[in-house]
Order: sequence, then structure tokens, then C-alpha cells
Amino acid sequence: MEDKVKDLLKGKLNNLNLEVDSVLLEKENNNLFLRICLDSKEIITLDKIVLATNIINPILDKADLIEEKYVLEVYGKSKGSD
Repeated sequence: MEDKVKDLLKGKLNNLNLEVDSVLLEKENNNLFLRICLDSKEIITLDKIVLATNIINPILDKADLIEEKYVLEVYGKSKGSD
């Protein structure tokens, strides 16, 4: 799943100076989450997360990779987590 999502999004976030760091599909309390972690050489602001989500969401909807309902969670990698 990670590779498919990364391939779909490759180059789509360049204008925001963002790239996909990791993709996780996890079930929690009967809810399915698609968690996409973004990375950048710059600080990732909440505004950039919102812009990235607005780019990512329609791409994933069109690709229809996940049959079940899921929650999309997009977040930035913290700089201290390397």
C-alpha cells in the first residue's frame, strides 16, 4: 500500500516543497486510518498540511485503492525524529 500511495503522489507536492515520508494503513477502534507523513527541508506549517491534504485527497479518491471507508490523516514529520 505504501508504495502505491507514494507512486500516486510522487511529484504532486513539489510546489509545497513536501514529499511523502511514510504511509500507514492502520485499524484503530473499528476505524481504518490512512496516515500519510510528510517531510520537508523547511518547517511544515498547518497551512501546508491543509494544502497538501487538499491535493492528496482527490488523488486517492480517484485511485480508489481502499475499498473500506477510512479516515485520511496527513501530518508533518517532526524534525527531531530522525
